[in-house]
Amino acid sequence: MLPFNQRNHMMEKNLTYEEAYRELQKITEDIENESVSVDDLAAKVKRASELIRLCQDKLKNAETEVSNIIKNMESGS
Repeated sequence: MLPFNQRNHMMEKNLTYEEAYRELQKITEDIENESVSVDDLAAKVKRASELIRLCQDKLKNAETEVSNIIKNMESGS
């Protein structure tokens, strides 16, 4: 069985951008509405930072892929 951090990493890789964004929105909403206990706040903020990183990575990958497609189209490949 994989260690927890590796399992968590694998689960995150399976999240779509939209799923990660929705979870991030929910965390933000809960914090803004003060429905997160002080005991859970650090864990929620940590999860939010992980989701932000995941979304940023997915956006960067999509940007790179689109740029490569456009370059290939322009070069006639």
